[in-house]
Amino acid sequence: MEAYSIFSEVYDRFMEDVPYDAWCGNLTGFLKKEGITDGLVLELGCGTGQMTRRLKAAGFDMIGVDASGEMLLEAAEKNDGSILYLNQDMRSFELYGTVRAIVSVCDSMNYLLTAEDLLEVLKLADNYLDPNGLFIFDMNTIHKYRDTIGEQTIYEGLDDACFVWENFYDEESGINEYDLTFFIEEGGEGLYRRYEETHLQRAFEIEEVCSLIGEAGLALVGVCDADVLTRTGELCAPTEETERVYFIAREQKKSRL
Repeated sequence: MEAYSIFSEVYDRFMEDVPYDAWCGNLTGFLKKEGITDGLVLELGCGTGQMTRRLKAAGFDMIGVDASGEMLLEAAEKNDGSILYLNQDMRSFELYGTVRAIVSVCDSMNYLLTAEDLLEVLKLADNYLDPNGLFIFDMNTIHKYRDTIGEQTIYEGLDDACFVWENFYDEESGINEYDLTFFIEEGGEGLYRRYEETHLQRAFEIEEVCSLIGEAGLALVGVCDADVLTRTGELCAPTEETERVYFIAREQKKSRL
């Protein structure tokens, strides 16, 4: 079954504890530091539009791209018509013009399973950024997959739905497999239908991502511990215990023309 086909229906309810407001503050802080306070911004892997809507409220004109049509349907239900959503694979996304910034959060970039795919997205970002535009994205670290969630089983329950989330991390490939089993009430008669989805994410070495950023033609602005920034507001370099990292890259070629 396609990832997020069933999960899209209950995604926001199971993700209520995600600190979207703080993440939005992190992104707008990075953008404002570089003088980007308005204009067109693209979110890759926008899902149900949680971050897209927040950035819109912060004053940006937003485009959201996601490969899951089901997730975009959920986003569309909450859209007042001011956000453009595109059902595209981030590895081959197309825009009509350039944007001031591109962002991606909630480890969407970890769904890129090869260095070649990651490089292609970075090259596309470089192509569609305005001169000196920023690409800001987060990624889960090897430590998180291997030592925190790998081989763990997680259960979440609501009144009318629940899911079991089993993790299997393969250190050789760097691939983490999420096997999700959902039980969703149907018909209001206390009957639950079972659904299953499998998600794959790839853990990358921080140094490899930085190298690919340069290979794509972007200039690396910085790398920081995303969770520390969210909790404390402080910019700190990643450590061996870091679970989520922000990468900030800048377009540099167009500005030289």
